[in-house]
Amino acid sequence: MSGSARTVRAGRRTVEVHRPDKVLFPGGDGGDGGAAKEYTKGDLVDYHRSVAPFMLPHLRGRPLMLERHPDGLDGPAFMQKNTPENYPDWITRAEVAKEDGTVTHTVCDDTATLVYLADQACLTLHRWLSRTRHVERPDRMVFDLDPADDDFTSVREAARLLKELLDELRLPSAPMTTGSRGLHVIVPLDGRHDFDEVRDFARDVAGLLAAGHPGRLTTAARKKERGDRLYLDVQRNGYAQTAVAPFTVRARPGAPVAVPIAWDQLDDPDLGPRRWTIADAVDQARTDPWAGVPRRGRALGPARRRLDSLRG
Repeated sequence: MSGSARTVRAGRRTVEVHRPDKVLFPGGDGGDGGAAKEYTKGDLVDYHRSVAPFMLPHLRGRPLMLERHPDGLDGPAFMQKNTPENYPDWITRAEVAKEDGTVTHTVCDDTATLVYLADQACLTLHRWLSRTRHVERPDRMVFDLDPADDDFTSVREAARLLKELLDELRLPSAPMTTGSRGLHVIVPLDGRHDFDEVRDFARDVAGLLAAGHPGRLTTAARKKERGDRLYLDVQRNGYAQTAVAPFTVRARPGAPVAVPIAWDQLDDPDLGPRRWTIADAVDQARTDPWAGVPRRGRALGPARRRLDSLRG
């Protein structure tokens, strides 16, 4: 019954899941020509437990912004930064500075927290690009490839062009479907640079790429200035900005998931931004698609010199 509760074992803890049969993702029209499957809160909990070994390394130590849908996709939604006082004391918090004070973000360090957040109808986890121990120095740089429409061809082309440029700058990169419309390309950093330096670097990379392909790519933030060109969005590389976490679920029909992929998977004709859902994302996780990405991030100094040389 939807009013019942279920006790779930998650690592060393047990978490009570309320109303596990509550529908969060209604079935029906998937919005892309196919039918979307129905998924409940219990399904989301089970997915979080299964994906935890692959997802937690991308979450630990990072402040989160939580996208919550208490009544599922058909109800109201809100973005949550501050951690409510009623959250269990075993959930990690991080108090970070903002313009007029501080915010106490939730940090997801273990499976139990993942399960608890699913019980709170938190569908999507948006993570900071820095960790709490060095909160002002990101260890990730993100390029968001945002197409003008749902044609994924332009996304593939832009991703390949971006990889080619990053390779020339000798920066390793890793692509990820967003579960929405485009792709994210992530560059691991060594955490020595502040957000302003990282965002400026990303902006210059995007600008150089757009200048070389002005008919296909743009850095124009205003939609009316983009036309039918793909937007190279680097705005997530600022302090307190967030990006969707690898393996998080998106608030769209059918429960699509943001999934890391290997570069050669861009050649798969079946690939799209919503290729995986909570029904099969764990299968992709087990293939370790980012196995070739160095664990230690790179410094931007040498890459900045190469980039300035290319920019003339």
